[in-house]
Amino acid sequence: MSSIDKHPPHFAHPAEKIFAQILDFYGLSWQYEPHTFPLEWDAEGNVVEAFTPDFYLPEQDLYIELTTLRPKLSNHKNRKLRRLKELYPEINIKLYKRREMRNLMLKYNLISDAQKIKDTSAQQSQEG
Repeated sequence: MSSIDKHPPHFAHPAEKIFAQILDFYGLSWQYEPHTFPLEWDAEGNVVEAFTPDFYLPEQDLYIELTTLRPKLSNHKNRKLRRLKELYPEINIKLYKRREMRNLMLKYNLISDAQKIKDTSAQQSQEG
């Protein structure tokens, strides 16, 4: 999906929807979860671990991954990002962590949304 499609994607987390709205506000073209990168294979060559960044900004050739997990809980995601960079050094990816997401929401006066990711319930609705 992209920002110009008629039907918006089903976002995995409310922070993703907010991020998409900010991208739309600035007229930036984006795609939601357009590519999955294999990270680990079994002995038969089957993919056993993969990573799908949340957004791709084609004009910037940049993938964006958002996380609202507390730092202690984000180790698994950080490991996946390191592995992605090892296997695909040509891929440009930026991670927006919980604090950065909250600050972005506050910047755009999305105070109630920022409060939601400050609470511990944010970790329960997002997988690593």
